[in-house]
Amino acid sequence: MLKKEDNEKLCWTGKGTPMGEVFRRYWIPAILSEEVPEPDSPQIRLRLLGEDLVAFRDSEGKVAILDAYCPHRRAHLFWGRNEECGIRCTYHGWKFNRDGECVDMPNEPAESNFKHKVKLTSYPTWEKNGIVWTYMGPTEEQPRYPDYEWLRAPETHFQVSKTYESCNWLQALEGGIDTSHSSFAHNNNIQDKNSLRNRSKNPKLEVDKTDYGFRYAGIRDLKEDGNYVRAYQFIMPSQQMRGQMLKWHDGSQEEYPTIRGHFWVPIDDENVWVWNFKYTSDPSIPLDPEFSLQQEILFGRGPNDVLPGYRLKRNPSNDYLIDREVQRTKTFTGIAGINTQDYALQETMEKPFADRTKERLGTADLAIIAARQLLLEATRDVENGKSPKGNQPETYRDVRACDAFLPKGFDWREGLKDNMTAKYQLVKTN
Repeated sequence: MLKKEDNEKLCWTGKGTPMGEVFRRYWIPAILSEEVPEPDSPQIRLRLLGEDLVAFRDSEGKVAILDAYCPHRRAHLFWGRNEECGIRCTYHGWKFNRDGECVDMPNEPAESNFKHKVKLTSYPTWEKNGIVWTYMGPTEEQPRYPDYEWLRAPETHFQVSKTYESCNWLQALEGGIDTSHSSFAHNNNIQDKNSLRNRSKNPKLEVDKTDYGFRYAGIRDLKEDGNYVRAYQFIMPSQQMRGQMLKWHDGSQEEYPTIRGHFWVPIDDENVWVWNFKYTSDPSIPLDPEFSLQQEILFGRGPNDVLPGYRLKRNPSNDYLIDREVQRTKTFTGIAGINTQDYALQETMEKPFADRTKERLGTADLAIIAARQLLLEATRDVENGKSPKGNQPETYRDVRACDAFLPKGFDWREGLKDNMTAKYQLVKTN
């Protein structure tokens, strides 16, 4: 269980809150590049860490993220005109460039210098692999650009998507780093006795803390076949990487072995963006678009599964279209979509966030315990003027995740050392 004050400390992410200030020490995914596809295309509303923002691509093709409200009379800039390297409020014509500077104030006298005294909050952006990243913290604390291995994979080897989840960010993250639930919530064929997760439903967890977060392994005892080991990476503040080189149902090699993961970014205290990425583990193997599409469908976020705003069609309003007959005869949940199964469980916990004072954690929850410890440590570091773990690329740029079979008694740290070392070439960051 977690103390009430610690639970609140981890869950609140608005400006000035302990966890909110932690997130503001990292570059975080803000929007997909496709949301502002070309210069002077329509701007979009955006909400991150409890702040209302507007994002647009200016005439030079650079993406800006600004405070959503005009500082004159607080009109929302979603209604503005994206024109000539700036966004113009349609209420009185005030115009702001991508740095938030007021460059025109047509309802004031021509000789007035008032516009030079007005500035809109602007956050720096960086665009990479179809994602526009932003940094929302103090300028003097701004870290170098991210250099996760998946950001070094070429477009032909990489795929990213995002989905909107209606719950606090922490319960979404904790669901993602939970290993043993895949034998239950994601058991999509309860009759399949050969499935790795049916053969061993209580993986032994081992966790090693690192200077970027922690690495951990779920070790499933398959008796005479040795151990199936899935080795993960948790990179601060809210990213998990996992390997899928082997097929879930029988352990055979995937045609397109991949490394996958999520990055959870709070929208506010009751909603979260879930970023989903995958890339091929072998740099010589491109990611087949059809395979990638079928995987998105399998996880419940295919083209026909998502509403405008990246929201799932299966949601609390329709009980995730649960099929009780399918639940009785075929799958553990009766809900289609691997991630949709997660959402059904996470979105229907207590509001505004789960009451962790009532939990009873076991040995299967070691990764969750470690994550909480590191996140609380990060709040203390930031409060004391120190940089939190994992906000500099040299700490994590050479790590990756994997899954593999190992003989009994063989330590995964040594046996998977090469498989957990990045294969995509390092690139220079700022």
